[in-house]
Amino acid sequence: MPCPFDTKPRWERRKDARPQELLEAAIDLFVERGYAATRLEDVARRAGVSKGTLYLYYENKEELFKAVVRSNIVPVIGEAETSVAEFDGHSSDLLRHLIHSWWQRLGATKASGIIKLVMAEADNFPELARFYQEEVINRGTRAMSSMLERGVARGEFRRIDVTMTTQVLFAPMLTLIIWKHSVGPCPRGELEPQAFLDTFLDMALHGLLPAAPAA
Repeated sequence: MPCPFDTKPRWERRKDARPQELLEAAIDLFVERGYAATRLEDVARRAGVSKGTLYLYYENKEELFKAVVRSNIVPVIGEAETSVAEFDGHSSDLLRHLIHSWWQRLGATKASGIIKLVMAEADNFPELARFYQEEVINRGTRAMSSMLERGVARGEFRRIDVTMTTQVLFAPMLTLIIWKHSVGPCPRGELEPQAFLDTFLDMALHGLLPAAPAA
């Protein structure tokens, strides 16, 4: 009769789950402590494996961090690229979709802490900064620029400086991340991300000036 109790260590009992458990432990610690202060032995301990087991999957902390980004952030960028390529509707609706999806899939999750970490520590880790620039920032920027170009080409947006407008659209989104993880001009308890994003979209799409009176 099989023993009903599984007494094997976690790293023997769930071999197929090891990489995901390591990534989950890593993102928790990177967000809690930052990149520099996170140690591989602490990641292994939180995942319930030995440090040697961690090295079977990730050569060093840099490769582990890249895996965390590729698992939690890069797929969301891919979804945005697909939305821009396949969306069938007004470009203002596409912009709303991109912004709200970004918050739901990144901003409201633990991955937002990785975004803040990169902004805070990039200067001290130039290789990680280059990696993040290539796999996240450049792709995200192209997706947003393509959305704006689509709107202009279809006559749904007025002619604009696409490069500058892309930067302007990203700035409030990054500010929202900083506010979420910091004590700043908008205390955490008073932060209403959905209201913030709706107000941002309203201003981006309509501006501050009143509509011109009918002739």
